[in-house]
Amino acid sequence: MTACAECGFEYDLALAPGVSMLAKGHAREYADLLRAEPSALRQRSSPQVWSPLEYACHMRDVLLVQRERVLAARRRSTPVAESMGRDERVEHDGYAGQDPADVARQLQDAVLLFGDVLDRLSPADWDRTLVYPYPEHTERPLRWVAVHTLHELRHHLLDMSRHLRSHEAG
Repeated sequence: MTACAECGFEYDLALAPGVSMLAKGHAREYADLLRAEPSALRQRSSPQVWSPLEYACHMRDVLLVQRERVLAARRRSTPVAESMGRDERVEHDGYAGQDPADVARQLQDAVLLFGDVLDRLSPADWDRTLVYPYPEHTERPLRWVAVHTLHELRHHLLDMSRHLRSHEAG
């Protein structure tokens, strides 16, 4: 992946050392969106599209999973990252029933935890690799993991914003 056709994100690996700081700003944007009307946060535009609350829960979990993947790559040589089960988590963790204020706080904590491990990477650590499961099992450096996580944060902010705007307009 070098760019996202839907949101326009460019995978510039030179961004990696700044992802921690950028992610903190995005966490504040998520918290702002999670202050919307709870019914709007829980509503899906279609059965196949997550609600804004479900996207926020997903991002919280992505940040925690990515943190563990980075830590694993620092401990072992080219570990294989397991799929996080993103679709199953929506039901298994009850995303739709979670409290938006709790999710906002948890997401901010997850950003801090993820950012902390990124901030501790040495120049050589950024080139450590793991086998990443998405979009197919491929060996990726930690700088790609960081930039991919930034893409996820930005992309799902867009998903949430679009949904909430359409809910307001409807």
